[in-house]
Amino acid sequence: MASVFSKIIAGDIPGHFVWKDDKAVAFMTIQPIREGHVLVIPREEVDQWDDLAPELVSHLFLVSQKISRALKEAYPARRVGLMVAGLEVPHTHIHLVPMDSMADLSFEHARQAEGEALAEAARRIRAVLTAQGHQEAS
Repeated sequence: MASVFSKIIAGDIPGHFVWKDDKAVAFMTIQPIREGHVLVIPREEVDQWDDLAPELVSHLFLVSQKISRALKEAYPARRVGLMVAGLEVPHTHIHLVPMDSMADLSFEHARQAEGEALAEAARRIRAVLTAQGHQEAS
């Protein structure tokens, strides 16, 4: 059975995308820890990140790096935290979270986000990615 992420990638469930290429996508999470919280996901449905092909791991981290640079501009913070947690959905995903302290990475702060807030966050991040020359921003 397809994961919820595969359904979002296929367009069966709405998603607010900031990146699409042939190997990966990135979109806003519906339960952000902080404003600007993005998920980077391989198109290939693989549950555990350490089961991914090395080339795909490299690609996901390069995409994460590009999106992190955009997040720093769109949502100024001391750092952009990166986590591979993934207990809630059996499809590898990387969390990118603007952060000013370690407490900013706590899932205890997660809240349900409204569609328009997610759409605006995605527009904001895509605008920076586009300005940085990334045609994959979608």
